[in-house]
Amino acid sequence: MAEHHSLSTPLLSVPPSDHQPHLVINVPDPIDSTALQSPSTRLHIQQNSGSDNNPPNLFEFIGAHDDFEVPSPSTIDPFRNHTPNIVGVYEWVKIVICMPIALIRLVLFGLCLVVGYVVTQLALHGWKDKENPMPKWRCRLMWVTRICARLILFSFGYHWIKRRGKPAPREIAPIVVSNHVSYVEPIFFFYELFPTIVASEAHDSMPFVGTIIRAMQVIYVDRFSRSSRKRAVNEIKRKASCNRFPRVLLFPEGTTTNGRLLISFQLGAFIPGYPVQPVIVRYPHVHFDQSWGHITIAKLMFRMFTQFHNFMEVEYLPLVSPHENRKENAIHFAQRTSRVIASALNVVQTSHSYGDFMLFAKASELKQENPSQFMVEMAWVESSFHIKTLEALDFLETFISMNPDPSGHVEFHNFLRVLRLKPCALSEKIFGFIDVEKIDKITFKQFLLGSAHILKHPLFKRACDLAFTECDIDGKNCILKQELRDAVTHAVPHMNEDEISGLHSLFDVDGDGRISKDDFVTCLRRHPLLIALFSPWLWHKGLSIADHRLVE
Repeated sequence: MAEHHSLSTPLLSVPPSDHQPHLVINVPDPIDSTALQSPSTRLHIQQNSGSDNNPPNLFEFIGAHDDFEVPSPSTIDPFRNHTPNIVGVYEWVKIVICMPIALIRLVLFGLCLVVGYVVTQLALHGWKDKENPMPKWRCRLMWVTRICARLILFSFGYHWIKRRGKPAPREIAPIVVSNHVSYVEPIFFFYELFPTIVASEAHDSMPFVGTIIRAMQVIYVDRFSRSSRKRAVNEIKRKASCNRFPRVLLFPEGTTTNGRLLISFQLGAFIPGYPVQPVIVRYPHVHFDQSWGHITIAKLMFRMFTQFHNFMEVEYLPLVSPHENRKENAIHFAQRTSRVIASALNVVQTSHSYGDFMLFAKASELKQENPSQFMVEMAWVESSFHIKTLEALDFLETFISMNPDPSGHVEFHNFLRVLRLKPCALSEKIFGFIDVEKIDKITFKQFLLGSAHILKHPLFKRACDLAFTECDIDGKNCILKQELRDAVTHAVPHMNEDEISGLHSLFDVDGDGRISKDDFVTCLRRHPLLIALFSPWLWHKGLSIADHRLVE
């Protein structure tokens, strides 16, 4: 489930072809007033009352529109295991009956693991030319480890595995792609196909696993490094093009799901442009969901050991080839393949990705009551707003510091507390910009998309540079507290000493008492909505970035 849950690693992301419908909400132009108590009500009344110092649209000075696309809410959790707890008399009785069997299975599992490890070490001993295919005698020796892998599956309760179809010859389909539900599939494919896999570099240091995947001539990749992903794609091309190498196996979802839907595909398997053979894996069950979702590996293994039998079905689907009559890009190729797999599984496709699981994990780490409500379908967010998962995680930390309630909503006063703002017309406008439902509360999705809408605007960086230059009155390449006070007075009048000190400390990232340009830009990248603090001042000076348009 997390990165260590899977022997696959994503390369590049692509949203599925069929996005769910989105609602585009036009936010009314906010104008200065403080007459009413509710920020959303105040904005509604103010929309016809502009002033020279406070433009109708806070972000108009960088050319940003005051509306952005907000997906309709989704309650789907593609990673949820549906039987995380032991429920019912039947399950408890079965576990009690199977306990002696579980001990025997545990012994078999440990024995097979040790034998497979030792044999794999022998197969790797003295082999230095790992850029070329493994010699045949070493491959034959690895058959012992492959048999051990099948016995490990047997110990997990997979006494027989139902298969449909056949693997296509390696010469015809050098790349195999499969849905990913559990840690069981990599073990199965290791036994069945002995393929080359794509995995995170972190897997190399894992006991037993690291040794075995090295024997599979693993292709290592760092999912957050562009250069690493590029190298991995080149390796996939190289190994797929040579029939002396084994097949290349990828799980294009990039992580495990509960198998009830298909999340967005990564592009690594499709960039080389070779035919791929899709494979689908199902785990029919009644009482025990075998998916590696929000459940620990120890608990999942215990449940497997204490079942009479666990069902697994593997189906090899017809080949999917890139179109020959036109140059098909990897995105379209991936979309066609994902539709084939989703149709065969009879499941829907969503725009979730591994990034959503990272958001879930971060929310869990920060002790949120319902972490799944912080998932935002990151594949769609990345493609629409060009914001990366690591940036989304930073925004999530900021949002959770605003103390969301159990429903995942943040109220106005907590929003102001974290951004070091005081209640005033401008802060109400900033909040109203992302409170698209006008309920005086915001969700993480609204906060993320509103922030990304500003952060990723082409003129945002220019706005930061110009704002810093105008604030740095004495030209010393830093902003002192009084200079910051003068700059934000047009936006937030009558700030007391504590309030301006709090705002200054937020911008003073390195804590040296002065706001350097790096501090200034770093703060605004973390809190892009705060660029609105300088909107009235720059507007007052006639320095609209949108009109300036980088004249120099």
